[in-house]
Amino acid sequence: MAVRVQLEEFDVGAEIAKLRADPRVGAVASFIGVVRDVNDDAAIASMTLEHYPGMTERSLEAIVEQARSRWNVYDILVIHRIGELRPTDPIVLVIVTSAHRGDAFAACQFMMDYLKTDAPFWKKEATPEGARWVEARDSDDTARKRWESE
Repeated sequence: MAVRVQLEEFDVGAEIAKLRADPRVGAVASFIGVVRDVNDDAAIASMTLEHYPGMTERSLEAIVEQARSRWNVYDILVIHRIGELRPTDPIVLVIVTSAHRGDAFAACQFMMDYLKTDAPFWKKEATPEGARWVEARDSDDTARKRWESE
């Protein structure tokens, strides 16, 4: 299990290849979050992600541990970028390996639903009208809440 917060872009293929080298793995589920060029009908020139070092990694590790306790997974990797990113740049990568697809899919989706609500990142978008902080979305809270009953 690994968590990385970094400025540099990641190589999705290389990261997946490392995790699927385990011969027990029968399923690999992954999610890549990407910067869009429009958000709430405003053009986005760039997005800057900020975090609290140490606190952020501990929060991500706690989310990984929650996923591990719920599903039978072999490995989980979370990479989240910080700094200034432009449209089409990858922001986040979550990879989950397991024996079977159900556990891999569920753990991956759970991880993203919790990352969107519980991970301490702050996003500022540069738009033609000026910079603005990205607000939390009700849809993210709703997605996270569905895991509370399971």
